[in-house]
Amino acid sequence: MYKLLALDMDGTTLTDAQTISEENAEWIGRAMEAGITVCFSTGRGFQGAIPFAEQLGLETPLITVNGSEIWSRPHVLHRRTLMGAQEIRRLHELAVRHAEPWFWGYAVEGVFNKEKWIEPADGFDRLHWLKFGYHTENDAIREAIRQEIEGWGSLEITNSSPWNLELNPLGVNKASALRELCGLLGIAMEEAVAIGDSLNDIAAIRECGLGIAMGNAQAEVKEAADAVTLGNNEHGVAHAIREFVLKGRG
Repeated sequence: MYKLLALDMDGTTLTDAQTISEENAEWIGRAMEAGITVCFSTGRGFQGAIPFAEQLGLETPLITVNGSEIWSRPHVLHRRTLMGAQEIRRLHELAVRHAEPWFWGYAVEGVFNKEKWIEPADGFDRLHWLKFGYHTENDAIREAIRQEIEGWGSLEITNSSPWNLELNPLGVNKASALRELCGLLGIAMEEAVAIGDSLNDIAAIRECGLGIAMGNAQAEVKEAADAVTLGNNEHGVAHAIREFVLKGRG
């Protein structure tokens, strides 16, 4: 009997058009009616996640920025793990050196990117950083960036699409956030279900009692999962809840 359902957003609960299908909304509601705590577990920041949580009527915990923020319920912060300003400086310098990739940085104060980076006067130390990311379809450049960052040994490296890299503080990921959330709720990880499509979901999919990959998930995520559902444009979350989470309940 599963007690917690952690849903990734982009590529999972949301369609490519950034909507929640009626089927997904219906079955998320059915899961809640069955007594399951449903929460979003996303790489998005809080501001990007909360409108969809409100749409579904979720007054439950929320994991944002790949686990750098854990909310005990909407607008009530339980824990925030910051990235050091020096790490952000190094990641930015790496982006500038390679020139081609799009890049962005999540801070508590806002989201900054290649077109709108921080003003020199602001300084890296003035902001409270949460995550940094790169996007490029140039495999060679992306791999070179990954290898250099891996050599530092100080950051968690995942992705939310095959063409990007996402960096969080070492040890901060959706699985570590879910472990803490399970502790808050008084349940075991074996009683939790994680559904996702990308490498930032893979640790949670491996560690939860049931890990489900989307039909559109990256191959490595499917290999790690206990089950594979339909794609995000085919109401895959609804299918997973119906066939794997609630099946067999009275």
